[in-house]
Amino acid sequence: MIVLRPFRAGDEALLPDLANNPLIHTNLRDSFPYPYTREDAEIWISICEKQGNPPYNVAIEVDGELAGGVGVTPGADIYRASAEIGYWLGEPFWGRGIATEALKLWTEQVWRDFPELERLWAGVFAYNAPSMRVLEKAGFVKEAVLRKSLVKNGKLEDNHLFVLFRPAIFDGNKS
Repeated sequence: MIVLRPFRAGDEALLPDLANNPLIHTNLRDSFPYPYTREDAEIWISICEKQGNPPYNVAIEVDGELAGGVGVTPGADIYRASAEIGYWLGEPFWGRGIATEALKLWTEQVWRDFPELERLWAGVFAYNAPSMRVLEKAGFVKEAVLRKSLVKNGKLEDNHLFVLFRPAIFDGNKS
C-alpha cells in the first residue's frame, strides 16, 4: 500500500540508504545532495517540519517503509497559477508502478490543497525515459522540449516539459 505522509523524525536514519545513489542524483537537480549523508537528511527533515500546512513536500511510504518523496514548488508573481512537481524513489522500489501511483496521489492532494493552481509541470532530462513514462501514466502530457537548456554532470541536456491541468472535478475547491 502506498501512502503519502510528512517527513518526520526517524527518517534521517533511512534517507541516506535510499537517496545516496548516483542513479537518483543524475536525474534530479544539483540541489539534491550527492553523496547524500545523514546530515543532509537531518537538514531536509528540519526544512519539511517548518514548511507548514498544507505541506509542499511529503514522503512516499510503501507497506510502512520509507521509499522516496514527492513535492511541489508553486510559482510566484505572474507564474502563481503554475507549480513544478517533482518526485524521486529509492532504487529498491523501481519498476513496480510505485512512482506513478504516488504521483497520482500527490497531484490529487495538490489540487485539493492548492486551489489557486491551474497547471502542474515537470521537467525531465532527455535521457530519463522511465520518468517520462511515469508522468504520462499519471496523466501528464509532453508540452515542449527545451533544447540544451540544462547542465547536468557537465553536459548540456534537453529538458522535456510535461504538464497537467486542473481537472474540472477539482474546480469546486476554489474560493
